[in-house]
Amino acid sequence: MYPVLRRHIESIITLTDAEFDEFVSILSVEKFRKDDFIIRQGDLVTKEYYVLEGCIQAYHTSESGDRSVLQFAIEDWWISDFTAFYNETTASLNVRCIEDSVVLGLQKAHLEEFYNRVPKFERFFRIKVTRAFLSLKSRVLSGIDKSGKERYLDFCNSYPNIEKRVPNYQIASYLGIQPQSLSRIRKALHSQV
Repeated sequence: MYPVLRRHIESIITLTDAEFDEFVSILSVEKFRKDDFIIRQGDLVTKEYYVLEGCIQAYHTSESGDRSVLQFAIEDWWISDFTAFYNETTASLNVRCIEDSVVLGLQKAHLEEFYNRVPKFERFFRIKVTRAFLSLKSRVLSGIDKSGKERYLDFCNSYPNIEKRVPNYQIASYLGIQPQSLSRIRKALHSQV
């Protein structure tokens, strides 16, 4: 069951069948429709989610209504408001489905108990959090140091084939550029091919 999830985990730690089965037993299968919110700003966040099918975004909406996309999650990615999840606080992000999606939900309380039974999972999630932190730092620095074109190319490497699944204005928000700038960048890149 869930061979992609097993490969995902075993890219970091080795598992017995019993350990994997026990991990799967604490997950809940959850289905969402396009435009459904998984988390809304202000919600208490008790779960993180592994995407089996679909495309999901995490974004912040300011008091003035401006939306800033922080993350996309497609198959084989994790998503949540991780700050709220780990600190057991309310969400500062919205997590919303761009497509119909199927996820595996992981309750924080179940995870903490599970660490006591299978401690190697603490290593798995520590490495995942570390990688996410490094990725976020790299993204922040690229926003300072790189052109819109370079950020777009980095985005395409991080999220291959996602352009067909995500509206342009959301990609532009993620990149910190205007949709018109993204259109110009794409047009220039396509003319070079």
